[in-house]
Amino acid sequence: MKILFVCMGNICRSPTAEGVFRKLAIESGLSGKLDIDSAGTHGFHAGLPPDPRATVLAAKRGYDLTALRAREVVASDFVRFDHVIAMDEENVRHLKAFCPEHLSGKIKLLLDFAGTGERREVPDPYQGKTKDFALVLDLIEQGCRGLIDHLIAQRRMRTIRNSRSPFKD
Repeated sequence: MKILFVCMGNICRSPTAEGVFRKLAIESGLSGKLDIDSAGTHGFHAGLPPDPRATVLAAKRGYDLTALRAREVVASDFVRFDHVIAMDEENVRHLKAFCPEHLSGKIKLLLDFAGTGERREVPDPYQGKTKDFALVLDLIEQGCRGLIDHLIAQRRMRTIRNSRSPFKD
């Protein structure tokens, strides 16, 4: 299963989601079964590490973002990834404008997996303060936990369907 997290510049929200999701995948026993990446809908930060505020706050909670570097979404990402997970509606619109129509069903909001219904978007903390980055990290943790649960449930359903197949050997 291949998952791509997307925000605008790929230096705050999406690399944070990538780092959180990687750790949760390891803790859930899914790490070897997932290909995880992040990118931005705009390339103005390409090659740069995540925002230091995001990196420091993530590290305090046990997430390592130091090896990540920003990149821009490319057309082949829509073919390569099974799930393209955006942080907000604006980035969903950018992605859908760029994505071939038959692949647009892969694009979803991260907080649609959070299960709280309170928020649909992870706000951009770039112009904010530390508390804004802390809120973003809280929301990303909720969304990533929900996404892990969703993927585990999907995997179970595939296993059940395959075990009931009349075409078993």
